[in-house]
Amino acid sequence: MTPDTGTVGFLGLGAMGLPMAVNLARAGFDVLAWNRGRSPLEAAAAAGCRIADSPEQVAAAAPVVLTMLPDLPQVIALLDGPGGLRSGRPVMDTLVVMGTVSPVAVRILAEKLRPQGITVVDAPVSGGVTGARDATLSIMAGGPAEAVARIRPCLEAMGSTVRRLGDTGAGSLAKACNQLVVAGTLVALAEAVLLGERGGLEPAALLDVLAGGLASSEVLAQKRHHLAEGDFTPSGPARYLHKDLGFVLDSAADEGVTLPLSTTVAGLYAAVEAQGLGDLDNSVVLDLLRGSSPDSPHLTKD
Repeated sequence: MTPDTGTVGFLGLGAMGLPMAVNLARAGFDVLAWNRGRSPLEAAAAAGCRIADSPEQVAAAAPVVLTMLPDLPQVIALLDGPGGLRSGRPVMDTLVVMGTVSPVAVRILAEKLRPQGITVVDAPVSGGVTGARDATLSIMAGGPAEAVARIRPCLEAMGSTVRRLGDTGAGSLAKACNQLVVAGTLVALAEAVLLGERGGLEPAALLDVLAGGLASSEVLAQKRHHLAEGDFTPSGPARYLHKDLGFVLDSAADEGVTLPLSTTVAGLYAAVEAQGLGDLDNSVVLDLLRGSSPDSPHLTKD
């Protein structure tokens, strides 16, 4: 699919989805977008997207429909609900799931939709809001080779790294591995800050030193401000990482693999969620380790 071969549907214009849809339009694609809230639709229209009144309208015009939604239940609700993607007379034949979802569940969805003539490609992304804005996302695709090849131009309009990892579910498994590394690194950084500050080190100075050596990482670069200043205004809510770590453990159980670090880190993010901190930045695990309560002066809630 190229900019001159048809309409591309896009559902879900959140913090990631809106800039992704905008980048598709800027690359010349005819983007027909839908979102439950009105404000992002106005922003998308101003950037060159066309606006649909319902998912049904998207599927009636676009053979390829991309979704950027929090989890698979939201995708399924838009498939089967009133005015959904499968209502009316859809021309949609390829559904691209770009949110972070369960590898096991997306394979089941693909098996369910295949007899109905719909191919499911899972293509989760990594790179955060910055990568979505700059079209530098890393996109991990899973699905039939011909289906991934067909949508590759769309994916390349949103990301600088696009890789097919295997059949449907493989992209989501790769994203689970990605989230394992992100969460493990965040916890390691939080523990380093805690250990350092208890020994009299300034968190900002410690993180500068770590960033200049082998401990440097993209996680450290993006989360340095949060960890150094205790400002947990969300750039990536902790509740999403908690969800994603559940997919890590589910996949480990499905594959018969024991992951001690993942189990520990998942327990920490479950505690973050249980303490009511899930809407704060995922680096708030530092405050959990400090033993802070939700009304800690370290937390920035507004």
